[in-house]
Amino acid sequence: MFYRAPGESAGKEGDCMTMKQRPAGERPYEKCVMNGPASLSDGELLAVVIRCGTRSNCAMDIAMKLLDKSPVYKGLEGLYHLGREELKELDGIGDVKATELLCILELSKRLARSGMTARQDFCAPEYIADYFMEEMRHLEREVVKVLFLDNRHRLLREMTLSEGSTNGAPVPVKNLLMQALRVNASFMVMIHNHPSGCPEPSREDLVITQRVKQAGELVGITLSDHIIIGDHCYHSMLEHDLL
Repeated sequence: MFYRAPGESAGKEGDCMTMKQRPAGERPYEKCVMNGPASLSDGELLAVVIRCGTRSNCAMDIAMKLLDKSPVYKGLEGLYHLGREELKELDGIGDVKATELLCILELSKRLARSGMTARQDFCAPEYIADYFMEEMRHLEREVVKVLFLDNRHRLLREMTLSEGSTNGAPVPVKNLLMQALRVNASFMVMIHNHPSGCPEPSREDLVITQRVKQAGELVGITLSDHIIIGDHCYHSMLEHDLL
């Protein structure tokens, strides 16, 4: 395994020290064993996951390049915006490592939600926004989700209704109502993201909210809220008296 300490110059190709040539305190894996994962930098944590480098790129080199790979988002945030092929553009990242990294990122999203599932408070906009924040704030296209709830606001079903572009996504109202009736829902909540990071509703967002609300009323299903997910922020139509 090839490794270079943080801040050390790259030197010539193939000039990376092997793991065994480094003091134990400078090896990410051993450092983690001795002091715990919290003692590692973001790059060192990635280096442990990557495990080995190539003759021209140490594990730490690959890790730092990964953190700088996204042209817009730097650091760990940028990893959520890299697809399989973009990961594989880096020397040292093949199919296996790309798959492992994508699985780790998916696990991080699920872990963010796992502690919330027992509460199931789907009548509170803040809770719903928190529940979907890590899953949806990184998306680069608009995605529309819907929650179908019973008469006590307990979750009956969650579904992805549609996926669109960076500027919008279709909302098939007929299909939405058919799915709501199929699970005998009493309430429904729409959620979609704004890839720009700003959750302020557009005119189209306001129009479709009223269409869904009115259509739901015809069949006895209440649209409880329409929540727009931004980057660490959200907009609730309910909280802003837009329903």
